[in-house]
Amino acid sequence: MLRDITIGQYYQTESVIHKLDPRVKLAGTLIFLISLFLFDNVWGYLCALVFLAGVIRLSRVPFKFMVKGMRSILFLLLLTVGFNLFLTPGEVLVSFWKLRITREGLTAAGEMIARLSMLIIGSSIMTLTTTPNNLTDGIEKGLHFLTFLRVPVHEIAMMMSIALRFIPILMEETDKIMKAQIARGADFESGNLIKKAKAMVPLLVPLFISAFRRANDLAIAMESRCYRGGEGRTKMKPLVYKKRDALAYLVLFTYLIGSVAVGKVLF
Repeated sequence: MLRDITIGQYYQTESVIHKLDPRVKLAGTLIFLISLFLFDNVWGYLCALVFLAGVIRLSRVPFKFMVKGMRSILFLLLLTVGFNLFLTPGEVLVSFWKLRITREGLTAAGEMIARLSMLIIGSSIMTLTTTPNNLTDGIEKGLHFLTFLRVPVHEIAMMMSIALRFIPILMEETDKIMKAQIARGADFESGNLIKKAKAMVPLLVPLFISAFRRANDLAIAMESRCYRGGEGRTKMKPLVYKKRDALAYLVLFTYLIGSVAVGKVLF
């Protein structure tokens, strides 16, 4: 399951989405996520699905690779759908024991699974098509106006970039520790929930030690290179908008207006 986590990973290939300015992809991700909560019928979700499918096609990232990241949050997804399905009052369709499935609950569960699925896949496209360095530059440049309010934008962007870089590293480290523990006779699968939680202790302790060691090594490496924050620093490859970025912004706002019109006004 740990290998199925795709958050923070970068898929290297040549595509139109990869070449876009990271600020465009950050804004596009935000617009897409907001749009998922602006309509409440099937036509709006269908419009979002068509847009997402088009972006996936342009990104040239295999769809199987994106869907693989859904397995890690499958339990959370089913739990959320279950709450909406059984705890939403309304017209009862099916009733057994103390559980009731209502028409409104079925609709709410369908909307929730559609929103969460597209939200996760839409967010993963940004990290899959943007290198951590470009993502940091995009966040810093996009939020530069907050420096007038004395907000440490560079430091915030750096922390987010380091966090994204550490996700696949920690997953790989967890996989190695788990295999080593299994080779020594550890059992992470059998038993009830409490036994499984206790079995995770030998895994978590060395993982935390390894994470703190990596963080310390990173801090020493940054200090040895005289890192003192973003003030006065220059960029080897400064971000500059191009024609394709302006066209991408136009497509994004057209999608936002069109999806809201289809999802709320027309139907």
